[in-house]
Amino acid sequence: MGMCGQTRSPVDIGEAAFATSLNLLGNAVFSMDLADATSKLAKEFKEVVWLIMEEAGKPNIADYFPMLKWLDPQGGRRRMSRYFKRLFALFDRIISERLEGIPVSGSKRKDDLLDILLNLSKDKEDMDLVTMKHLFLILFTAGTDTTSNTLEWAMAELLVNPEKLLKAQVELEEVIVRGKAIVESDIARLPYLQAVMKETFRMHPAVPLLLPRKAGANVQVSGYTIPVGAQIYVNVWAIGRDPTTWENPEELIPERFVDSDIDVKGQNFELLPFGGGRRICPGYPLATRLLHMMLGSLINCFDWKLEDGVSAATIDMGDMFGITLKKAQPLQAVPTPRNSS
Repeated sequence: MGMCGQTRSPVDIGEAAFATSLNLLGNAVFSMDLADATSKLAKEFKEVVWLIMEEAGKPNIADYFPMLKWLDPQGGRRRMSRYFKRLFALFDRIISERLEGIPVSGSKRKDDLLDILLNLSKDKEDMDLVTMKHLFLILFTAGTDTTSNTLEWAMAELLVNPEKLLKAQVELEEVIVRGKAIVESDIARLPYLQAVMKETFRMHPAVPLLLPRKAGANVQVSGYTIPVGAQIYVNVWAIGRDPTTWENPEELIPERFVDSDIDVKGQNFELLPFGGGRRICPGYPLATRLLHMMLGSLINCFDWKLEDGVSAATIDMGDMFGITLKKAQPLQAVPTPRNSS
């Protein structure tokens, strides 16, 4: 990012955010740097994770006509199987290398998640390598694409609404030094930045239909009968843009969340980007902290403008639905370093 700022070259915000999210998880889980643009492993991770998420979000006729499931008429099951095999092969390689290093006398423990799980596997039969790889699958598919997409939408909305961007930057300058990356302890002192993120969650929830639920009993909802066993999707994208709930729902208005008790923890049904109840996304505390730190640091350390030939009036703000909500046209923006005041 710093090099792009010096050369005034555009940055692909989604790419940078994905690399950051991937690297965070890679360090926490495997003590590996996955942000290296020259790394074939990082490139493979990124490609396979998105392929899995994209495939999972496609409508599948076999879901509605179970008799066709064995035929797999659209080929989705076959493609997903290939993607899983590719990702599991990467996990196998990493785990094998770690296992080979464990018996070496004097070898230093990394104390990452992989070390912890390998230690558990010695004592508990249910923590085998298969369970481990499925846990990693969930972490990397649920924790990277969703975070990077949300950050890209937040940056896009701020660039389309420069007065909101300026207001967020002024708050950052008043609370912390201009040009400084923010840390977790700063977040609580930045209510407008928090409001920007809530407004982004409202307009662009990372998983627009959440994950499917199943009715546990026959229930009546608004005059409709939901039969036991029915698969249920919650359209949080539509809820966030409902004009009966939100005034001017198509506009970015962070001020609606300033001095508001509405939060994203599943208690306010009008804002449910992470779901709610017992099945709320377990990663939401990490996601919200990471997003505030990334967004705050980007706009406090750099001034931004859209790439040449693109303006706030002409930027493509269309979305592409998969299981996650991705910006159809990647956001390219040019950073200029902001010196400390």
